[in-house]
Amino acid sequence: MKTSSISRLLAVALSASVSLAAPAAFANDAPGDGVTVKMAQATWDTGWFPAAIYKAMLEKLGYNVEGPTTLDNPPFYQAVAQGDLDFWVNGWFPTHNSYESTYSQGAELVGYVAKGGALEGYLVDKASVEKFNIKSLEDFKRDEVKEAFDRDGDGKADLVACPPGWGCEINIAHHLDVYGLNDHINPIKASYTASMADAVAAYGEGKSILFYTWTPNWTVNALKPGKDVMWIEVPEVNLPEVSKDLEEFAVLEGVEGCVNDPCMLGFPANDIRPVVNSAFLEKNPAIRKLLEVASIPIADIFAQNAKMNDGEGDPEDVTRHAAEWIEANADLVNGWRGEARAAAN
Repeated sequence: MKTSSISRLLAVALSASVSLAAPAAFANDAPGDGVTVKMAQATWDTGWFPAAIYKAMLEKLGYNVEGPTTLDNPPFYQAVAQGDLDFWVNGWFPTHNSYESTYSQGAELVGYVAKGGALEGYLVDKASVEKFNIKSLEDFKRDEVKEAFDRDGDGKADLVACPPGWGCEINIAHHLDVYGLNDHINPIKASYTASMADAVAAYGEGKSILFYTWTPNWTVNALKPGKDVMWIEVPEVNLPEVSKDLEEFAVLEGVEGCVNDPCMLGFPANDIRPVVNSAFLEKNPAIRKLLEVASIPIADIFAQNAKMNDGEGDPEDVTRHAAEWIEANADLVNGWRGEARAAAN
């Protein structure tokens, strides 16, 4: 056979192989084509920004994302285990360890939205810390302290706590019980955002306030630790049974605005993690890979939460914030999407 004939045959063969490969490559660009994802998000609005970012990244991979549906912890963990929902990115661990017996029946933890930087604890306005020499929750057994923090007249200090169904509600109730504080502190379990807004307003009027919070959260932007408020300690570290093995991590060094260093916050530092239905993961390797490699700096979540507190808290605002974050981190996000596409092969 002549050289020219061989060249023509090779060219035809190469052209055919490229044509055959093209549909596969195209499909890999959108591994989510035709797949619907049922997503949830937490009731605390500080978690909506990460949810919006992950939703947008999945949509860029071709997935049709339903929701996110806003849920408290118990119904979410039950739903994701049963496959009624596919995932959320608002798992707080070890705070949510108490739900392990539920979610482990059909779901699992994959990757980290933010690792180790999420703090929890109790704060008091700085003026009251100095006036009453408040160091820990134990000081709220003193009559003069209770009276200063009693804004509803029931004889107990008011504590902005957590609504029913939140993981922190369990921990706070445990603390009040084991430290013998049920007769001294009244935990306010109404809407956290509304209760904190009321506390911020009270602070502005020069009143004493006691509240629980976590980071990232708008509260520590409105009331800055070390300047406006102080982290106080617990009498001793005592965690619920499900997280007893994490007690050594409930004392942290370098906590800005704490009354002591190291600071006995009484809550271990948390990881914010996606929780995903296992059967869904098995069918969608691209999503598993995306969740494994993606993350969001705590500082970026904090900055967005501050915007929400300044009036940009509508769903449209959160979606815009997510799009702006993705654009500002385009190289990083494109890299994650590339790894997700490769995992779909």
